[in-house]
Amino acid sequence: MVDKTSSLTDRQMADLSALADGTLPPDRRTAVEAWVAASPELQQLLDRQRRSVAATQAATTEPAPARLRAAVQAQVAARRRRRVRRVVPRLALAGAAAGAAGVALVVALGGGASGPTVADAAALAGRPPTGPAPARLEGSPTQLAAGVEGARFPDFRRTYGWRPAGVRRGTVDGRRATVVYYRKGLRRIAYAIVSGSPLPRPSGARGSVRRGVEFQAFRVNGRPAVTWRRVGHTCVLIGAASRANLLTLASWRGGGALAY
Repeated sequence: MVDKTSSLTDRQMADLSALADGTLPPDRRTAVEAWVAASPELQQLLDRQRRSVAATQAATTEPAPARLRAAVQAQVAARRRRRVRRVVPRLALAGAAAGAAGVALVVALGGGASGPTVADAAALAGRPPTGPAPARLEGSPTQLAAGVEGARFPDFRRTYGWRPAGVRRGTVDGRRATVVYYRKGLRRIAYAIVSGSPLPRPSGARGSVRRGVEFQAFRVNGRPAVTWRRVGHTCVLIGAASRANLLTLASWRGGGALAY
């Protein structure tokens, strides 16, 4: 069977994993089951993941040596400390022999705290636009006619030469989010705003403060990104620009027109 995992999006892989372990919400189950039923490769992948879940559950009923448990816990803790982005659970299993009984202790290392993360917002921003660029807000040379709960998107074209190039509306773990894309020559950047309360700040990010606002620079799949908060919402700027340029754009207030 050709491995189909590499062609799946994070959301599709998360849905498949949740279907395998029984945690998929009921309102998504019918659609995901129909999607899987239409593909023999997905059916085989789902079967493999269900077997992995069963193995995990069986392993947890067997006592593991204290030394082995401590080693696994240390590995998980180290992984979480150095993790910059949330890894979508893919049922990646790490096996270890458990003494003479030959019991395997299976640990899913891709998990973690539930809920949306800044990396999820960056992942949404990394997808292509689905709609045309928003127009400039009438009467404002520095704002676009698009925003999220009071936080409008900036119009960079006059000051920095970045022109609006498209928009995408979606969700980040159930929260509404909007992404506006900007182009300058052949380069593109994406500016995402997530609705609701602020998301947890990414661990391991490089922090800086400009005009009383804390910005954090990090990388997602090798690309520079910056996150900060505006009007109580998480914003992420990512794309083909240096960290310094992203910070300049992120901290721009349009002569005071952009609410922070």
